[in-house]
Amino acid sequence: MLAAGSGMAAPSAALRRRRAAGGPPEAPERAVARQPGSEAGPPPLPQGTFWLTRIVLLRSIALLYFVAFLVAYHQNKQLIGEKGLLPCKLYLQNVKRYFKGKIDLDALSYAPTIIWFLDWSDMDSTLDYLSLFGLATSAFVLITGCANMILMSILWVLYLSLVNVGQIWYSFGWESQLLETGFLGIFLCPLWTLSRLPQHTPPSSIVIWAFRWLIFRIMLGAGLIKIRGDHCWQELTCMDYHYETQPVPNPIAYFMHRSPWWFHRFETLVNHFIELVVPFFLFLGRRMCVAHGLLQILFQVLLIISGNLSFLNWLTMVPSIACFDDVSLGFLFSSRVKERVVQMQSKEATREQLPLGCYIRKVVNISFGLLIAYLSVPVVLNLLNSRQVMNTSFNPLRIVNTYGAFGSITKERTEVILQGTSSLDPSDPAAVWEEFDFKCKPGNLKRRPCFISPYHYRLDWLMWFAAFQTYEQNEWIIHLAGKLLAQEEETLSLMATNPFAGRAPPRWIRGEHFKYKFSQPGGKHASEGKWWIRKRLGPYFPPVNLKGLKKFYEDRNWPYPMRD
Repeated sequence: MLAAGSGMAAPSAALRRRRAAGGPPEAPERAVARQPGSEAGPPPLPQGTFWLTRIVLLRSIALLYFVAFLVAYHQNKQLIGEKGLLPCKLYLQNVKRYFKGKIDLDALSYAPTIIWFLDWSDMDSTLDYLSLFGLATSAFVLITGCANMILMSILWVLYLSLVNVGQIWYSFGWESQLLETGFLGIFLCPLWTLSRLPQHTPPSSIVIWAFRWLIFRIMLGAGLIKIRGDHCWQELTCMDYHYETQPVPNPIAYFMHRSPWWFHRFETLVNHFIELVVPFFLFLGRRMCVAHGLLQILFQVLLIISGNLSFLNWLTMVPSIACFDDVSLGFLFSSRVKERVVQMQSKEATREQLPLGCYIRKVVNISFGLLIAYLSVPVVLNLLNSRQVMNTSFNPLRIVNTYGAFGSITKERTEVILQGTSSLDPSDPAAVWEEFDFKCKPGNLKRRPCFISPYHYRLDWLMWFAAFQTYEQNEWIIHLAGKLLAQEEETLSLMATNPFAGRAPPRWIRGEHFKYKFSQPGGKHASEGKWWIRKRLGPYFPPVNLKGLKKFYEDRNWPYPMRD
């Protein structure tokens, strides 16, 4: 014991001598920090900066552009091409005729698209080139995380050009939402520099707040349109129907539909909380703003899991990213990138003389903020109006828009089923009618609902709307019937099945109207492999043949279908 104690006393005496000679003792943590081989950790990221946020925002916007241009490349020729269901060349010709044959400011304002100035002789190639250019540009930004105002402007102009000739195929809220989001993305970037972390160009707080203003309007608009719209949102019963009657259900929706009544009430209350209360978290400080971002992204993920709503929910997550500063998103990046951000931010903070370009950029950002504020006036008035409209643009460039979703809920699902027969007489009771299945919309009772989000089948989506309207309101469906009669290859590429493949084309096509319901999981129909059960409501449109449709096509200047 004594020996041990003596051994411990000697270092103490030596330490006292060193203290007397060298001054006060070191703090333990400083002593540890200076041990040989030890390294100091990277300096912490400062709060309230958005260098890393910009990278995530730009890549997210590029991803959504990529999906949108991919959909356009695969489907534009069939929908708006030379022989499309609603040819865009014919649409532009009608617009030009309306404005007395001139492509002037009025025509450009009515349909802003660069296609006015491109070759119309081969519209299919023109549409393909625009889509491919958009795909290549968005892929570059997505992979590298680098963008400038030029690249982001190119993406915006390309997609604006397609949307404004897309007619009803591009008439939904997410098209305007992508254009508004993409427009904001232009002002995140430097003019020329291509770098993930461009020197002297920190993201403007005005642009960050423009993204937050966008998600605020999206969510509050969606919540208000529900409260002012269908009574089932006030009665908390809308979710009793939504999963079954939404445009394109997925397999999860099949099971969610059978949730107990109290769970559907709870879902509706959560929806109201997220859309009507959470948006105001944006204005309550950094922590509440981060909470807003987390809640909104989680909410959109749940919607993605339970339905195929195109790329809408993916897109709605993008402006929520602006709720997170570099500290919040630092875990996504390497230590080297974060160290560079700290260095750049410290240089920005200590710089005494700013380059001329920085002053010009400040003027641009302030002008941008004033533009957004000015264009927001009718949008805010619409939000405050008891007769609120949703998914509407008050300017031709769709820079600031109104949004909303499911203001009314359909209580029953109806479907239009297209059927063909080789019979000479469509009225013959012995005629065999065979069904065309679409890529994703319900048809075949035994086909499992699909997972496609964020991809989007535009024809399937419009068929959902056509089912609770009439064929007179949707003349394109008769055009579709004619193309199926002619067995046009491009149109058939939009279909999942062609019962007449490898044999003579059908002589007649008709549309039948059915009521669809999910089968009961574990029930009789489910045991037979059926996801759906259906009941015929009657004819949707009468049997038609190519000869009988000739005048219909001529009256609309549509190209007469030719058998390939």
